Amino acid sequence: MSKKFGLGKGLGALIPEDISEDNALLNGMQKIDISLIKANNTQPRKSFDEEKIMELSESIKQYGVIQPILITKDEEVHTYTIVAGERRWRAAKLAGIKEIPVIIKELNKKEILEISLIENIQRQDLNPIEEAKAYKNLLEDFKLTQEELSKRVGKSRTAIANCIRLLNLDERVQDYVIDGVLTEGHGRTLLTIENKELQYKISQMIIDDKLSVRETEKLIKSLNRDKEKQKNDKQVNQYYQDIKNKLEELFGTRVFLNSNNDKGKIQIEYYSEEDLQRILDILKL
Repeated sequence: MSKKFGLGKGLGALIPEDISEDNALLNGMQKIDISLIKANNTQPRKSFDEEKIMELSESIKQYGVIQPILITKDEEVHTYTIVAGERRWRAAKLAGIKEIPVIIKELNKKEILEISLIENIQRQDLNPIEEAKAYKNLLEDFKLTQEELSKRVGKSRTAIANCIRLLNLDERVQDYVIDGVLTEGHGRTLLTIENKELQYKISQMIIDDKLSVRETEKLIKSLNRDKEKQKNDKQVNQYYQDIKNKLEELFGTRVFLNSNNDKGKIQIEYYSEEDLQRILDILKL
């Protein structure tokens, strides 16, 4: 009886490492026309390094495709969708290969996404934003819990939750993370800023000044302190303005408040001897 493997146990459970001709039949490997295979539009990985694909293509021209790709048969049409191995498929097409070794599995949409995600995570092929979107897709579209997802991909619930939070970044900042200009650590630090326009402005400062994550944390703390000081100053200014308004209403003339920390002075204007006497009467002097 064949042994069953859970998705979280690794891609090797579905694509064996040993694919020599002697055990190809046991592994279920076969070759099919490469034109019958199409990319998976739910594939978590959206960006591919064209230079590396070119290098792999040259290797395939010389040695062929060493490891089969994993595909699933499409319903109602005689075509197949890639589950794992899109980079090899792209390189093989570039190399002019007509047939490619494959392993065909019957899989539902959730399993396809899970396997694609696991393959890319294990090979560290996803950027943090692609990974976050894939997690969110599995949680929302397929109603997985974070606990279930944690077991499937072999990552802690905290790591998954922190990764998904990156999707709260300004889209322009997300693009910087996708392009590798900012790290995931930079992204998590920028999440402490709610204003997305400010997130973007600070991200540009990080790039221009080549700030580390630690330096970025210090910068944001400094900005938060300045913001809090401005808020407090505004509250103090409003307090003095209220006093000024009340005094001017009481005396019926202009009043000036000059404050310096805990000290200050009040100036009351008068315009004649009679006006001065009127103010003194109010003060009962």
